[in-house]
Amino acid sequence: MTTPVCPLASNPTPYPSFSAYVRSRGTALLRTARSLTPNPCDAEDLLQTALAKTYTAWDRIEDHRALDGYVRRALVNTRTSQWRKRKVDEFVCDELPEAEAPPATDPAEAQALRDAMWRAVTRLPDRQRAMVVLRYYEDLTEAQTADVMGVSVGTVKSAVSRALVKLREDPELVPVR
Repeated sequence: MTTPVCPLASNPTPYPSFSAYVRSRGTALLRTARSLTPNPCDAEDLLQTALAKTYTAWDRIEDHRALDGYVRRALVNTRTSQWRKRKVDEFVCDELPEAEAPPATDPAEAQALRDAMWRAVTRLPDRQRAMVVLRYYEDLTEAQTADVMGVSVGTVKSAVSRALVKLREDPELVPVR
């Protein structure tokens, strides 16, 4: 059996428990990262960065039962930093771009609804999307979401409420109501 190798260095990892944690929780953590960014490749990079931060702090983390919360917080903080540093790549134009053709009628209506809902969620502002993802996709309470985001419970309630209004008004979801 080979020794786990740290993704950050060429020498074997001094934390076999870190490797075990990543093996057991990697899929769920990637799902969280994918819900924070629309691009799957960016999600993988986001998770890699959050895991690198977790690895460097591994010996300082006192309660290893709360690792998911620590990594989720690292994901949200890293993504927030990316939002703040991003270049604006959207430009205002006089004409609307061509509308996407509606998906062909498919017997898998449930999948079509999930796809439409996900597209609507990705169109939310970044902060609202993060709160909706943590609250409904990760099934965290308002208090847990507030803790992960570093805001008050009232902020979570108002931001999620505004996001739900936007989702209800999303034109792609109107036909499915």
